[in-house]
This record gives sequence, C-alpha cells and structure tokens, in this order.
Amino acid sequence: MLKQTPLYNLHLELDAKMVPFAGYLMPLHYGKGTLHEHLHCRSHAGFFDISHMGQCLILGGDAIHELGKLIPSDISGLKSGGQKYTVLTNDDGGIMDDIVITRIDTGLMIVVNAACKDKDFKHLYNHLGGRCCFNELSSQALLALQGPAAASVIDKFSPQAAELSFMQACGTYINGIKCNISRSGYTGEDGFEISVGRHYAEQLACLLLAEDEVEPVGLAARDTLRLEAGLCLYGHELSESISPVEAGLQWLIKKTDVDFPGAYKILAQLERGPEKIRVGLLIDSKIPVREGSIICNSEGIAVGYVTSGSFSPSLGQPIAMALLDPFIVESRSPLHAMVRDHRITVTVTPLPFIPHRYRR
Repeated sequence: MLKQTPLYNLHLELDAKMVPFAGYLMPLHYGKGTLHEHLHCRSHAGFFDISHMGQCLILGGDAIHELGKLIPSDISGLKSGGQKYTVLTNDDGGIMDDIVITRIDTGLMIVVNAACKDKDFKHLYNHLGGRCCFNELSSQALLALQGPAAASVIDKFSPQAAELSFMQACGTYINGIKCNISRSGYTGEDGFEISVGRHYAEQLACLLLAEDEVEPVGLAARDTLRLEAGLCLYGHELSESISPVEAGLQWLIKKTDVDFPGAYKILAQLERGPEKIRVGLLIDSKIPVREGSIICNSEGIAVGYVTSGSFSPSLGQPIAMALLDPFIVESRSPLHAMVRDHRITVTVTPLPFIPHRYRR
C-alpha cells in the first residue's frame, strides 16, 4: 500500500501527476510541466514536498560522539544550529545513505532519504539506542523552498530564518506555526528546508504557494535541478558498493580519528586512488544518455557507465554523470556512449554543470 504525504490532497488540487516513489505517491510534475518548473526554480522560487524523507532525533550528551563512530566526517565541532552533509558507510566502505545532520541543543536531528529510512533508522537505533535516545519524527512533514526568490519570501514570514547562512538552521514561527528552518536544499540554488508538524503542513504550503514568486515543483524537475548542480542521488551515484572517494565526496572524510565502518578501504583509496571516479559528461547529441549506458573509449572498450542522465533545461542539451576509470579521465581520451543504434560522443566536464548559488 503506497503511503501519502500530508500534502497529497493539495497536490491533486494543483493538477499534479502522481506516481509511486520510495513507497509514496508523489507529484512527478504539475500542469505546466517539468521544463517550466525547472526554469521557474532557477529564476524565481520552487516549492517542493519532501515529506517522504525520514527525520529523526538522536538525543543525549553522547550523541555527537556516538554518531561520529558511524560516519567518515568530523562533527565534533558542530555548533548548535550548524549542519553537516555526510554519509553512513558500511563495513566494506560503501555508502548506506547520504544524510544531513543538524546540531540542536539536546543532541542531533538527522534527515535521511525516503528509500533508505527504514534501514537507516534500524542501523542508527541498533548502534546508538543503548547510549542515546533515538526518536523517529514521524509526526513531522518536510517542505523545501528553492530559488533566487526564496530568501525574500522567507523574510516576509521569518526574518530570523532569512538571516541564516548556508547549512545553518534555527527554530522559528511562520504565521504562528512552529517550525525548524535550515538554509539548505538539493537544487544548487539558495533555499530553505522547513520541518513542520504534519497537521500544519498544508496550511504552511498554501501560505508559501500564495506568494507570486512561488510555484510547485515535482520529482522530475527536482531530479534535473540536482543533476545540473552535480549533486549525488542515492541509488545512482551513491550505493552500498560505491565509496565516498569514488563518488567524489572525499572532502567530507575526516583526517584524524578514522575509526568508522569501512575506513580501511576508504583510506586506502584516498592514498592510492579509487578504481572509478564520478565525473560530469556533456552529450554531443539531442538524444539523452540515460542511467546504465556504457561509456567506451575509441577502441570500443568499456571504461565506465552513466549513473544519471537527462536533458538540461538550463543548458539546452543533454548532460550526465558517470563513474569512469580515472586513467581514462586523466588521459582525456575520446569517449562515446551507445544508445540504441547511435554512437554518441561524450566529453568529460567539471562539476557542477550550473554554478551553485548558496548563501555562504
């Protein structure tokens, strides 16, 4: 049985095409279509329902120390209201999930991916339950407002939240509705994520959507936005068999106190280099190169595969991310992908495709 977020009825009223996603019925796009939604988010502000994602609390004085044993990042210096993007790793150095941690006065708040939340919560509870208090926040919804107009919209309701910098959070009120707001998101744009009680989610959503600059955005545009921003997606660039180094996330790995799951493999890759690395690809064709497409060198030998691929509305051409042999990337050898009967030239390009516009 597919679940529904608190905004399900509102999505139907907004002419959303609903599809199954991570066990939920979610809006793929609305009446104006994916292209319009994508470009509106880049130029104005997009509203996203991300209530399918998991939220939890780890409470207690040992929360930071205990969670620190499960992740490759250093969170010891995280101050109240500060956020950290990181990953949960398995014993083989693979990625169980990518998560966002927020320091609160009583411990930590964590947001995890919808498709991973059951295994994540079980993993966290099993490793932390005896020393910290673990609470799933099933009564909370999660909304996002992303785009260059997001800050001016939020400022009308909470000047305190509008003053946050990227990866900072605060508790505040919007029209009397208690919520936690972070200056974060997954589009590459400046924006905010808002955790609010499920019973107030529709009221808050309608309040934001009533603003002239704000329009709803579905899953399809959410994906093309994050792809343009060169951001990883679990199940694509991240998985139980892909390490943080291979995914290009070596910047989040701490340099000391390296006792975390899979550290032996991850540290070895940092020292000697990984067997594959994540790269961006520009596609020399009008035909998108989709996930799973094999990338070959000039001799037709497979050197990697596409993890995400789509048409970029901002660039007006297909783009992709792929995991490739590092030697091939360094050699700048000609590469191509086979899509049906078409041999399509692809060119490695720096990530992100579109510059990030976070408020630092």
